[in-house]
Amino acid sequence: MTWGSWGKQYSKQNMINLMQHCIDTNITTFDHADIYGAYTTEADFGQAFKESGIQRDTIQLITKCGIQYLSDNRPNTVKHYDYSKDYIIWSAETSLQHLKTDYLDLFLLHRPSPLMHPDDIAEAISKLKQDGKIKDFGVSNFTPSQVELVTNRIPIAVNQIEFSLTQHTAMHNGSLDQMLSKNITPMAWSPLGSVFREDTEQTRRIHKQLGLLMEKYSASEDQLLLAWILKHPAQIHPVIGTTNLKRITDANRAKEIELELEDWFKILVAAQGHKVP
Repeated sequence: MTWGSWGKQYSKQNMINLMQHCIDTNITTFDHADIYGAYTTEADFGQAFKESGIQRDTIQLITKCGIQYLSDNRPNTVKHYDYSKDYIIWSAETSLQHLKTDYLDLFLLHRPSPLMHPDDIAEAISKLKQDGKIKDFGVSNFTPSQVELVTNRIPIAVNQIEFSLTQHTAMHNGSLDQMLSKNITPMAWSPLGSVFREDTEQTRRIHKQLGLLMEKYSASEDQLLLAWILKHPAQIHPVIGTTNLKRITDANRAKEIELELEDWFKILVAAQGHKVP
C-alpha cells in the first residue's frame, strides 16, 4: 500500500530492489489491492516485476477488489462497494493486466457490502477459478456472519482482518474461532497496532512489559509483537507494512521466537491493563 503514491512513491528500480530484498529474506508474498495509490500501485509494481527477472512461480501475488474509491482514475461520485458478478471478474482481469501476471495466488473481497449477494460472488469466483485466473479466494474485514454468508455458496481460504496486540477483538468476537474451526487462514493487517504510533497509558505498559522480555528472547519489541501474533493456534499470517529493509529482515526472524505461555499472557495483560477474567 505504501510503495506507490500513497507512501514512498518508489521508482521502478526502488521497487525491484525492495522485491529482491524481500525474496532474499524469504518473504515471497506481496499483498496488493486495486485501490492502492488510487488505482495506480498495482501497475507500477507490475512493470517493476516484469523487468526484475524474478520468476513468477517463486512469489505469491495477492490483490483485493470491491471498493469503488473516489479518484481521478474512476468516474465515481461516492465511495461505495461493487460485488456484482461482472465487476468482480472485470476487476480481477484488470489486476492481472496491471500486475503483469496470468494468475493471482489469492483474490480477496476487500470490505463487505450490505448489498453483496453470495450467489453473484460464487458465480464470479467459480468462473475465475475455472479459467485459471485465481488459485484461491478469500475476504477481508468480514465478520463471522458475513463469512458464513459467503461460505454457504463458495469456500473461503483466507480472511484478512485487522489484528494486533492493541486491536485483538477478533479473539473475542468469534472471528478467529471460526477461522480455526473452518480451516480459514487469518491474515493480520496492521500487526504492530498502535504500539509505536501512539503514546498512551496502554502503549507505555506494553513497552515496559516488552522491555522485560527483550533480553530473554534476544528480540526487539516489534519482533515480540509479531511473535505474540504467531503463537495463536489459528496460525495468523501478519501482513507487515514497512518498507525499511532492516525491519523487513527483523520481522522475518520473529518466526523463530516461541513465546512461553506465561510470557504471552503477560503481554496480553499489559495491553488490557488487567488480568484475564
